[in-house]
Parts: sequence; C-alpha cells; structure tokens
Amino acid sequence: MSENVTDWSPHTARAKEWFEALRDSICAEFEAIEREAGSDASFQYDSWQREEDGNDNPGGGTRGLMKGQVFEKVGVNVSTVHGSFAPEFAKTIHGAQENPSFTATGISLVAHMANPHVPAVHMNTRFLTTGKAWFGGGADLNPPLPYDEDTEEFHAAFRAACAGHNPTYYERFRKWADDYFYIPHRGVHRGVGGIFYDHLECDDEAAWERNFAFTQDVGRAFLDVFPRLVRRRMGMEFTAADKRQQLEWRGRYAEFNLVYDRGTLFGLKTGGNIDAILMSLPPEAVWS
Repeated sequence: MSENVTDWSPHTARAKEWFEALRDSICAEFEAIEREAGSDASFQYDSWQREEDGNDNPGGGTRGLMKGQVFEKVGVNVSTVHGSFAPEFAKTIHGAQENPSFTATGISLVAHMANPHVPAVHMNTRFLTTGKAWFGGGADLNPPLPYDEDTEEFHAAFRAACAGHNPTYYERFRKWADDYFYIPHRGVHRGVGGIFYDHLECDDEAAWERNFAFTQDVGRAFLDVFPRLVRRRMGMEFTAADKRQQLEWRGRYAEFNLVYDRGTLFGLKTGGNIDAILMSLPPEAVWS
C-alpha cells in the first residue's frame, strides 16, 4: 500500500456515500418510469449484516428490489463489507496474496424488463482495498432484440464518460467488456457490450481522486442513457416469438452469472447475502 495513504477507511466511507446516492437517484428514475406506465410499483428495501464483521465493526448492505409493469424484476444493491479472504481464494484477488484482509464497497444493478424490446442491463462500480486499493466496474447492455440505435447510444454515453478522463479508456474497457461478458460454452457474448474495468489502482491521494471521479462519471453515464432506452422501447408491441427469444437469452444470462461471473463468486466467497448476490437472476427463463 502507498506510503502516502495508510488508512483507506475515510475513502471507503466517501465511496459508500456516493454509491448510496447513485442508488437513490437510479431507483427514483426507475420508479418514475413505472408511474409513466400507470404502475405504482416501488422498490422494497431489505438490509442485511454480514455476521463475520461483528457488532463492533458491522458490515453489510441493502438490497433494493422492484417488480413492476416495465421492470419485471430490477435489483439495485449497495454493500460495504470487510474481513479476511480464505487462503486459497486470497491467491486469486489483486493485492491479497500477502495479506488476506479486505474491505469492499460498491453498487450492483441488474434489470430484467417485461417488454422484450427493452434491453436488460447490468451496472456495477466498486472500491476495494487489500494490500492495494483500487476501483472497478462497468456496465453492459443485454437486448434480446438488439437495435443498432440503442447499442450506439449506450456505447456513446460511456465513450464520452471515458474521454473526459483518459483517451485510451474507452477502447481498452470496451474490449475488456467484450472479452469478459462472453459465454465460452455457448460461443456467444451475453449482449452487445459496454465497458468493464478493474484494478484502477490508487497509489496515492491524487490517484484515488482521479479514479473516484471516473467511477462517478460511469454511474452518471448509466443514469443518463439507460432510462432513455427504456422509454423509447417500453410501449412497443411484441409477439410470442419475441417473448420466447427474451426468455432464451435470459437463460444465457443466468448461465454466465452462475458459471463465470467474478462478482457472484466474490459475494459467495465473502459471506454476502445470498438473496442480494443472486438478485441478478431473471424472474423467468427457458432453455431449449
């Protein structure tokens, strides 16, 4: 860890506060969309505590879940946990090989939509500390019925967010998303991509501020672009064949999250809340 920062707890607290504020803004916007569709659906919030953290220094989070007319199932979770990795798992985590202690705070969102013309989506940003401190995250679009216009607009939002910080970020993180959100046993990507980044290291205070500002802009880009896509498509007519295609793609989504997703594994390996970890799974899916 950098000599310039020996205690990352104030930074973890700042990141946690931002993730909670972003959650509140996203949930309010999604509820507004439900109102526009004539639905009174709202998020239900359940808080949980990680038992390993103890009463003197508790960790945990809040799971937000809404089932509505537009959002068939959407989860928006914020968690802040700390503890020690198991020795074997520590070997797989950046900076944890010498010291298995960690803290992690982040927001995680997955939306499965009622209308198959509206794309499903995932977004996650996080700040972790082990022997190192870093930010990671990203967002990717998962349309059962892709529209080039939507794909281009989604990518343009994150291209702009990246461009404000580093001219190399978008192409690097777009390719990282393409490589990561891939289902090898199916030979397909799980959607039309987005950006994915990890290990944006904070060697000192200035690096932390830069990476935190970028992570905030990723969240703002998502909040700006995704509701526009929802409003564009949520009133479209669809057929039984369209719905079938959506349910098959949901099956692919479930396969990725249960077999390959690192966030799912991290949550399960660190004693996270099972319902919060598996909120990413679709409410209904089929396998042909």
